Amino acid sequence: MKVYTRKGDDGTTGLYGGGRVAKDSPAPEAYGAVDEAQAALGLARSFAEPGGELDEILIGLERDLWVLMAELATDPDNRHKLAAGATLVTPEMVDALERRIDDVSARFDPPTEFVVPGVDRVSAFLDVARTVVRRAERRAASAVVEGSHVGPYLNRLSDLVWTLARWQEGTSLTARPPTNP
Repeated sequence: MKVYTRKGDDGTTGLYGGGRVAKDSPAPEAYGAVDEAQAALGLARSFAEPGGELDEILIGLERDLWVLMAELATDPDNRHKLAAGATLVTPEMVDALERRIDDVSARFDPPTEFVVPGVDRVSAFLDVARTVVRRAERRAASAVVEGSHVGPYLNRLSDLVWTLARWQEGTSLTARPPTNP
């Protein structure tokens, strides 16, 4: 089997479960942004301790993003073909993120001012991943159908990634207002 199919040479892409759309339509823009978010989380994970807690958390999140991409890559007329938790985001997936945020947040004192990213490599890559997740959330807003949990999932995911970055820092460098000379 070859990697290339040439089917997309006309500017269209296939959807999960059937159908084709223009590559720059809302669905491919959304799942493309989620794909970038997944890669950004993978980059952050590459600097985490292998087999450690952060590594395991990020692997789980990366797998969840496959579910989001499947849902976003499905024509609304084929939504009935999706399976909860496998190709369709569920409220339980959103709830799991909230529980994780609460758990990790309890491990450090939150910053009281804006955070300056870059305290260490892992937290810096997590902050980059958070911004990519936020972009995915914005792109998904025009692609999701009513009743979808993709938006809430991505919103909580960015909160969780911010929380993970602060946890990894231990203490955060916070921004101070500029002083007037």
